[in-house]
Amino acid sequence: MARVWHGDGGNGPAPTYAHAVEAFLIAHDRAGAWSAGTAVKYRQSLSILGTRLSDGSTDASVAALYTPDGAADLAAAFTAAFATLAPATRARHLAALQSALRWWRARGWLVTDPTAGWARPKIARDHSRALTREQIADLWRLDVGLREKTLWRLLYETAARASEILTLDIADLDRPGKRARVISKGGDTDWVYYQTGTALLLPRLLAGRPRGPVFLAERAPTRAVPTLDLCPDTGRARLSYRRAAELFAHATTPLATAAGQSTGWSLHQLRHSALTHDAESGTNTPMLLARSRHASMRSLERYARPGPEALARHAAATDPATRRRPGR
Repeated sequence: MARVWHGDGGNGPAPTYAHAVEAFLIAHDRAGAWSAGTAVKYRQSLSILGTRLSDGSTDASVAALYTPDGAADLAAAFTAAFATLAPATRARHLAALQSALRWWRARGWLVTDPTAGWARPKIARDHSRALTREQIADLWRLDVGLREKTLWRLLYETAARASEILTLDIADLDRPGKRARVISKGGDTDWVYYQTGTALLLPRLLAGRPRGPVFLAERAPTRAVPTLDLCPDTGRARLSYRRAAELFAHATTPLATAAGQSTGWSLHQLRHSALTHDAESGTNTPMLLARSRHASMRSLERYARPGPEALARHAAATDPATRRRPGR
């Protein structure tokens, strides 16, 4: 069981861990520094850790985290809470903790960083997450419903995040301009652009509906949902990310199995694939950044990475030993 801590945090008495967490979250919410999703994730990480630290109590002072015993307790609590999770998930929880620690130190509640020297979870990069063009072509040939066909096309053609597309309302569509207005990470409003494939499917999907969410669940909800997520004409709710991801994984399991994978594909792979295919086609960096809406090339590089097939074609095309056919 963790100790009950009391003490000073440098410039004055430090609050309890629970109050320090709340102060950290409120300060960033007021400043508009985070999106709603980031705030939820940070609260989740710090709350889980706090339960492990104080064994359900809120009496533990954040100040003693800089003592040897406190740092040891923090390490033990983090391990107990997150050690069994995937490296990428552990890294996300660690980032939330370290962000809070930096803010608490700036307030004078901590003297040093108790996580200094911790090994960062090693995340193995999977460079095969992008689907090949042939796999995308196979995807379009699957026998699925109109809603799924439209959603998948829209995700691939816009290279947008699934959460952005699933929150679209009909009023967000500029169908003559083949574009849609989305709320990006950080709350910015952006346009994403689609192509003829989506443009041909949308009228059939909407079937004359003038308002409400673009993508609807199969039936009316059995529990209360926000009014913004209800179609006033059909009474059906907005399609959830969880349900959309389940349907995509289920439908693509045969294709994934044929490629030697044990589970179906994820919706995120459509964004990843679109940007990768753009890079393979020679799209320049400014256009890739504008299309992906990444802030830096470093974050874009995880997506716009040419795949093995493109590298093989490049090697063959630039092979000096390759003889051209007569007349070419």
